[in-house]
Amino acid sequence: MSHEKKDERLSYEQARAELAQVVERLEAGGTSLEESLALWERGEQLAGICQRWLDGARARIDAARQRAEE
Repeated sequence: MSHEKKDERLSYEQARAELAQVVERLEAGGTSLEESLALWERGEQLAGICQRWLDGARARIDAARQRAEE
């Protein structure tokens, strides 16, 4: 299964946990430039996944509020 297909199946919690691991590794240092860049790119992907989950949750809340007001 490709990385993109696996990413589509990540829950918010899974993506957030992996993002935290990426940040820890970057903050710890000791990685090569190439590895640091790869970690940064992965972090950006994971942050995007988290943001999509949050945007979806916000849309659901807004829709529920709108229905309640009608």
